[in-house]
Amino acid sequence: MIVQRKIRRLIVFCLAGILFSGQEARSGSMQELTLDKAIEMALAGNPELAALGFEGRAAEARSAAALGRRLPRLDFVGSGMYHLHDQRLLPASENGQMGAFSDQLLSGDVVMSIPLYTGGRLSREQRASELLRSAAANELSHSREELIYNVSSVFYQILAQNRVIISLEFSQEALREHMKQVLEMIKAQKAATVDRLRIEVRVADLEQRLVSEKNILAVQTRVLSNLLGCPEEAALLKPAGTLADLPDPGLQSPGILADSLNARADYQAARASLSARREALAAARAGHLPSVLLQGSYGRRWAVDSPDRSQGHDSNRETGWAGIMLQVPIFSGGQVRARIQEEYALLEATRERLRKLELQIRLELDIASLNIQAARGRLEALTKAGEQAGESLRIEREKYELGKGSITDVLDAQTALLDTQTNYCRAMADYHTALAQLKLAKGQP
Repeated sequence: MIVQRKIRRLIVFCLAGILFSGQEARSGSMQELTLDKAIEMALAGNPELAALGFEGRAAEARSAAALGRRLPRLDFVGSGMYHLHDQRLLPASENGQMGAFSDQLLSGDVVMSIPLYTGGRLSREQRASELLRSAAANELSHSREELIYNVSSVFYQILAQNRVIISLEFSQEALREHMKQVLEMIKAQKAATVDRLRIEVRVADLEQRLVSEKNILAVQTRVLSNLLGCPEEAALLKPAGTLADLPDPGLQSPGILADSLNARADYQAARASLSARREALAAARAGHLPSVLLQGSYGRRWAVDSPDRSQGHDSNRETGWAGIMLQVPIFSGGQVRARIQEEYALLEATRERLRKLELQIRLELDIASLNIQAARGRLEALTKAGEQAGESLRIEREKYELGKGSITDVLDAQTALLDTQTNYCRAMADYHTALAQLKLAKGQP
């Protein structure tokens, strides 16, 4: 019969794995979206990824500032002062030397300062900032990988959800076709009126399931749009593709954990952060050591006053000096010691977080491998179950048409076939999601 042929065609279509996103566009402006295009849009438009990019630029700027603290510094220093009593424009350079005096003095100097020795504090701070810049770059790289995984996961779920909706719509249509056949049998007094009511109840149940599944699809589409950074275009996205291919991830090598740790950008970022904390601790300890600076100044002084008070002496004079300054920390209220304790605590906290991340990576690898095995096992079981459910439905229909079965058995067989089809679609999505999860755990791009 026509209905049986449709059922067999659906079984072959579904269990063969040709799972296209078959939902037709409701509008001519609907945009078909491949997975590669979705990933490209997400990498370009995701706001969190953009924020991490700016944080990476901030880390680069901090590194440049740390380098600048080791280089010579040149400043212009100007001042204007009013004194209660007259002050000499410049100190006397010999006994009995006359000079200009005024209670209003102006000065302008160019001051240069070069750090000669700081106990390694500046070099340690520069090294720490470079490591933090590397950590920020690795964090950005891992965030890109996480975003790709999230987009892929939602994309696969949408493809499967589209296929679930198609299965529900097909089952609805099959029940309506069967309803016509039952009505003819009722007219011929070969079926009871209650059979029509039972079919109508099952059709109504499929209708509410269809509404629920379409709502899930709408939510998933908006989640995808949010990941892409374009929520205003949520209704215009239509993921298209196939879940037919079942790539084999291969056997897990004994050294997979070590390889994953070397490949994971977030683990490398954590290691760089740990090294940066070591440098920061060394820089804090250098606060107990003396500092040596080479400083120099060249400028001019002006006495702003009436000429008679300068007594004929020049009220506009040049001045300059150069020297080496030694600064030895003696007492700072415990600030240096407190900073050392702070940096040591932060170092230990970072070390523990690195250990936690290593355990987390091991767990992610195990979970991804188990999910792949479970999804593949489900697919194998559902393939056999689908064939059996289709054959069971065919037998129950024939028994009902011959008057040897009940409509309840037919409807139960129809529901079993539908559940098998929808579970198969979701298992396909779970398998591809688990593969993406394994790639993320391994640190593969």
